[in-house]
Amino acid sequence: MSISILNAGASGSAAEQFGVWNALQQGGFISWAVASILTIMLFFSLFIMFTKLFEQQKIMNQARRVKASFWNANSLREGAAKLEKNSAYKQLVDDGLAAQEQHSRLTDPVEAHDWLHGSLRRSEDTINSQLGGGLAFLATVGATAPFIGLFGTVLGIYRALIKIGEEGQASIDKVAGPVGEALIMTAFGLVVAVPAVLAYNWLQRRNKAISEDLSSFSNDVLGYLASNGAVRPASRAVKAAPAAKPATTTAGQTGGVPVKPGS
Repeated sequence: MSISILNAGASGSAAEQFGVWNALQQGGFISWAVASILTIMLFFSLFIMFTKLFEQQKIMNQARRVKASFWNANSLREGAAKLEKNSAYKQLVDDGLAAQEQHSRLTDPVEAHDWLHGSLRRSEDTINSQLGGGLAFLATVGATAPFIGLFGTVLGIYRALIKIGEEGQASIDKVAGPVGEALIMTAFGLVVAVPAVLAYNWLQRRNKAISEDLSSFSNDVLGYLASNGAVRPASRAVKAAPAAKPATTTAGQTGGVPVKPGS
C-alpha cells in the first residue's frame, strides 16, 4: 500500500516537473509564441467549422421547403413571398424577376435567355462565394500547423543538445524538459491540423451538394421565366388523370361484345 502511494507521489512529482506547463516555461518566449499561434488557429478553425455548418444546414432546410411547396404557387412572386427573407432561393427568384424587368429597358438588343441566364449565374456565384468564405483559412491551417509545430520541435531538440553540450553528459533530467517540449509541439501541431483538414473536405463536399441544388433550381426558374410560366419542374407538374379501365369482353371470345363488369 505504501509502495503504491509513493509511486503515485513520485509520478505526480514527475508530472509537475516534466509536464506541459513546465515544458513550455522552459521553452521561453518562442515556445509560448508557437503554442499561442497554434491555439489561435485551433480556435478560429472550430469557429469557422461550426459557423459554416450552421449556414449550410440553413440552406439545406430552405431547399427542402422549396421542393415541398414553392412550385405549387401560381407565380414566382407568390412563391418567393412564402420564402424566408434571407433565403438563398428567394435571392435567386428575386434576381431572376429583376433581370426580366431590366431586359425590356435595354437599348442594345440582347437575347432574353442569355440575359436571364447571366443574371441567375451571377446570383449563384454570389451565394457560393459566401458559402466558401473561411474555407481557405481551414486549408491554410491544415497545411501549415504541422510545420509550425515542427518549428517548436526543432527548437526543443536544439535546446536539448545545447544542455547536453554544457553538461557533458546526456542525463535524463537535463534533456527531458526540452525533448518533452519538442514532442508536445509536434502533437499540438497535429491536433490543430487534422480537424482543419477534415472540416475543410467535409464542408467542401456539402457546399458542392448545395451548389448543385441551387444550379438545378436556377435552371427551373430560367425555364419558367423564358416560357412565361408554361415550363415548370417535371417533378412538380400536375399529374394527368388516370386512364379509364378498358371494357371487358365476353369470356372465351376474341373481340367479343364489351360488357360492364359484374353484368
